[in-house]
Amino acid sequence: MQLQQLAYFVAVAETRHFTHAAERMRVAQPSLSKQIRALESELGAPLFSRARGNVTLTPAGEALLPLARRMLADAETARREVAELAGLRRGRVRLGATPSLCAGLLADALARYHRDYPGVELLVEEGGSRDLVRDLARGQLDLALIILPLQSHDPSLVTEEILRENLVVVSPSHTRTRKPYLRIDELRGRPMVMFRRGYDLREATLNACRHAGFEPRFAVEGGEMDAVLRFVEAGLGVAVVPSMVLDGRPGLAGTPLAPPGLRRTIALAHRKDVEPTRAANAFRATLLFFLAEAAHEGSLPQGVELATPEG
Repeated sequence: MQLQQLAYFVAVAETRHFTHAAERMRVAQPSLSKQIRALESELGAPLFSRARGNVTLTPAGEALLPLARRMLADAETARREVAELAGLRRGRVRLGATPSLCAGLLADALARYHRDYPGVELLVEEGGSRDLVRDLARGQLDLALIILPLQSHDPSLVTEEILRENLVVVSPSHTRTRKPYLRIDELRGRPMVMFRRGYDLREATLNACRHAGFEPRFAVEGGEMDAVLRFVEAGLGVAVVPSMVLDGRPGLAGTPLAPPGLRRTIALAHRKDVEPTRAANAFRATLLFFLAEAAHEGSLPQGVELATPEG
């Protein structure tokens, strides 16, 4: 079994077309088909059904596809790791992060890393924790900043708690309540702006409201972070968001929830079965030093603190 054969197989699986796959791989279509047949012969099972010109995966193909994607991703990581041995003059970090972190602390940490390692390529994938965990498992990311606890325990990941942050009720500045806190049940009946399905904050808000005995009333739902904040600013409703995203948004005000309130933990995650590359480990070190420095200087966003083993 050759990596080239697996790459051809994945290309056909994704395009569902041999000619289009050959164009993507920049190879003649007969050569691609020959390699696919050789792979099927070695595995002892057909990978594609080609009935009436329609290309679909067989059960064997369905089983092979996630494994092939992971093997190709790991091979690319190995190539990059060898290239990095020249003092991190080259390399790549594929980092996943939630939208609130992309809009907050992450940019400054990335800027510091880029200053220290200008030859390392930085690729950032923005998404919810569920999507980022899936991409880690597929070998499409080296590291991910995710929210704990995960909805389902994933023993294939190593997670390192780095930050804890408060969630607040955000509203337009001119309508801000004078109360120092809001109880979660005070959101009963109030129009709310809700994130899209699969978003960590959506689940946290729904669970808190249901625990208080009510279903929230949605004025609008389905947005990402920037859209939700803009909808709140326009007066459509309130939303529950991390306190860090309010930095630099004078049109919005956040009111903490009554103790114990709502908090969430941010963790840095990577696959347990693959040692992070030198470039990824260097990013981890840069990020942790940046956060420790910000905490010491008191420049972490309001409501954000370092995670400690005792905390």
